Amino acid sequence: MRGEERLSAQAGVGIVLRRGQEVSLRKRQGGVIETSESVETFTAGDGYCWRYRRYEPPADALARIVCVHGIQSHGGWYEHSCRYLAASGFSVYFLDRRGSGLNEQDRGDVSSFRRLLDDIAEFLRWLHGQGDQTKTFLLAVSWGGKLAAALQRRHPGLVDGLALLCPGFCSRVRPGLRERLRILWAWLTAPRRLFPIPLDDPELFTATPHWQQFLREDTRSLHLATARFLVGSVRLDAYLRFVRRHVHVPILLMLAGHDRIIDSARTRAYVERFATTDREVIEYPEAHHTLEFEPDPDIFLQDLRRWLLRQIGRTGEQ
Repeated sequence: MRGEERLSAQAGVGIVLRRGQEVSLRKRQGGVIETSESVETFTAGDGYCWRYRRYEPPADALARIVCVHGIQSHGGWYEHSCRYLAASGFSVYFLDRRGSGLNEQDRGDVSSFRRLLDDIAEFLRWLHGQGDQTKTFLLAVSWGGKLAAALQRRHPGLVDGLALLCPGFCSRVRPGLRERLRILWAWLTAPRRLFPIPLDDPELFTATPHWQQFLREDTRSLHLATARFLVGSVRLDAYLRFVRRHVHVPILLMLAGHDRIIDSARTRAYVERFATTDREVIEYPEAHHTLEFEPDPDIFLQDLRRWLLRQIGRTGEQ
């Protein structure tokens, strides 16, 4: 089930338009490309209502892109990418994870990583039920990459390809030993107790000063998570050990040369063991973890667009 609502502008969130209102995004060959934007809601199988941002192209969509974010981020970080892809002809759905971003209920909490996988699967099945036969791609950023890969084991066959942007398979950042023991004890005794997510330094994400300031002021970022969420993340890591043979869809892996959050070399080695035979890896040597926050994000967006067009057989438009 879905609904629509209007949100006022605030830190970390742009002005959100009801579907049908048009906003000029990009000029191409002297003309203005117009798309529509909205924030809508989806009711999960357990009754939780979570929100997502929807961006529609000005004409029939070439394909659908469903996006999932990292452990701390939300869809408001990636508005430029979504608008770029919509202006390029794609329908874009950026899901804010339950308890994150636009979703205030049970902030920083989830019963298990499987519930998060089921949220994505339920939404994808709803999309497929709309009667549109266009291909569907899952774009996953950072920690969300773990969900995208795990989905191929728990709910196979729902997407036609994965675009993984600095996915969090091999993290460089984690709580210290004492903090991990405190989290484990809380998981046993008070599973909803909140703990800091160790990513509060904006310089971990980007070297661009105005984006660092954006991150310091963003009220939608997630800075605390429950013990059961954090233990669930570790259990998801264990689940991922058995995922590689289940990943048969085409893969685009994008990595940053100066990534301080994930180990790019280990991540590349992990993805290269996926069962798929259609795999493309692109590394941006001077980039940092959040490609969206690079001085010129269109560099990676052009590569993403080219890959998507190849997957739908529109190589002549690249």
